[in-house]
Amino acid sequence: MRLIWTTILAFFLSNGVLAQDSAKNQLYSLFEAKAELQKQERGDTPFPASTEGDFIQQAADRQQLLQQLQAIDRDALSEADQVNYDIFAFILSDEIAAVTFKSYLIPFNAEGGFYNRLRARGSFRNSDDFDRYHKSLRAFPAFLNDNIQLLEQGIKEGIIAPRVIAKNYEVLIAPYRSSDPVINPLFGPYVKERPASISASDWKAIRSQGEDLIRQQVLPAYAKLHSFMQETYLPKSRTTVGISEIPNGKAYYEQRIRHFTTLNMTPEEVFQTGQKEVARIRSEMEQIIRDVDFEGSFADFLTFLRTDPQFYAKTPRDLLKEASYFAKKIDGKMPLYFEKLPRLTYGDEPVPAAIAPNYTGGRYSPGSIRRHRAGQYWVNTYKLGSRPLYVLPALTLHEAVPGHHLQMALAEEQESGPEFRRSYYISAFGEGWALYTEFLGVEMGIYETPYEHFGRMTYEMWRACRLVVDVGMHYKGWTRQEALDFLSSNTALSMHECNTEIDRYIGWPGQAVSYKIGELTIRRLRQEAEETLGDKFDLRAFHQRILETGSVPLFVLEDKLKRMINDQQQTEGSK
Repeated sequence: MRLIWTTILAFFLSNGVLAQDSAKNQLYSLFEAKAELQKQERGDTPFPASTEGDFIQQAADRQQLLQQLQAIDRDALSEADQVNYDIFAFILSDEIAAVTFKSYLIPFNAEGGFYNRLRARGSFRNSDDFDRYHKSLRAFPAFLNDNIQLLEQGIKEGIIAPRVIAKNYEVLIAPYRSSDPVINPLFGPYVKERPASISASDWKAIRSQGEDLIRQQVLPAYAKLHSFMQETYLPKSRTTVGISEIPNGKAYYEQRIRHFTTLNMTPEEVFQTGQKEVARIRSEMEQIIRDVDFEGSFADFLTFLRTDPQFYAKTPRDLLKEASYFAKKIDGKMPLYFEKLPRLTYGDEPVPAAIAPNYTGGRYSPGSIRRHRAGQYWVNTYKLGSRPLYVLPALTLHEAVPGHHLQMALAEEQESGPEFRRSYYISAFGEGWALYTEFLGVEMGIYETPYEHFGRMTYEMWRACRLVVDVGMHYKGWTRQEALDFLSSNTALSMHECNTEIDRYIGWPGQAVSYKIGELTIRRLRQEAEETLGDKFDLRAFHQRILETGSVPLFVLEDKLKRMINDQQQTEGSK
């Protein structure tokens, strides 16, 4: 594989070739080179390479790409390609940093990781579909073994996960360790009816082969992983929670903050921003409590919201119906606020049962118009007493429209630009946009009761608290309990959600701060545009400008929107 990559590099990256091409051709040659490199790295295996040597080589290859990128005259590129240049540099730098700080030695987080990469996904309509699945079944034991070796190396170097996160593996792999086809989802393709394109005799052979692979290769591999985790990894895992507790951890967290905010922010700046936002939002929440004439303290009101049956669905179907109601209500408002809507539709589905216990209240699962697959707005129906109805308007705005579905579907439907831009996701942009749309829902008239407005405020407070507790745990030495107390005392999230959220932040350092920083940036830019343009401000055009080029770093977004304001000012001034 390295010999093939050397040939690719010689073709795409030769200084002699690049010098003869325009800056745009040079840039797009690098895009093609990286795409080819990734194809070679994966090869014909269903899972990515997972040895330390592979990661080190990948970082070296990306360093070479970055050096070639920096040799291109950025000023000679169009505005759109300068954005592509900046995002490509952002991607390469982060991929290099991930190896520099050896993040691959902790290949999982609170919601899963390498051990649940094997899934019976997609349709199983013909023998080719089953051949691909059987290939994955055969390859998975070696993939697990490679990752066990990474975990062993992490133990030696002190780069090891907190126990509170590491122990989650057990419940997450429990269904996949079962030999019962009713329980283990890996048997799923074989318990369905025979596909019409497969004969009865072939179907019998396919089922036998697949079930044998699961029982004879996959289940023993899971048993080996379970023994390793119980006997070796968990006893040596950390009782502390912050990433700063591992070697070079503080520097790594500082890099994570720069990556997830896409701004040159320090952890301390993030922390201070969070404290200010918590104070502002708290005062607005207390005003709502006064408006509903509630007699009692803030803590009493949170207890009321967490325990009163009126705020909770009785069945999973009731919860999904309520979510669907808000989704359709929002759909009807969309043309008033957006110039362009995507062709791709979306549906409302429960979070898959295998991952629901440790999952968030809801999430968006991207679809693809090219693959004829709708997007899915997932709502967690596990433990209904922890899924309050008053947060559903904000959740729907965030995860479905105008949040993640709108943003991601429009990004995929871009007709120009490099292929990687259609699917690449920058958290500060995507999550910042989705949180901004919760605020936009007020203008759209989506919130119907004071409790739903309080639900929106508790979601905004939740994201503001993230700035405090993420930095607190990963940089300032906070304990898990300190972070949990801060989150639970300031939001109306259920205690189950507070616990799963804190664990999520522990396992994914820095990501949680991207939401609020992104939202604050978009709201600030909108305010600047409104104040500068006055009655010439067009909200639909403003939204279109944000979404038209897909996911971008906040420094790029700020540049774009300020150019839009200046261009409109000049146009109006020349009339």
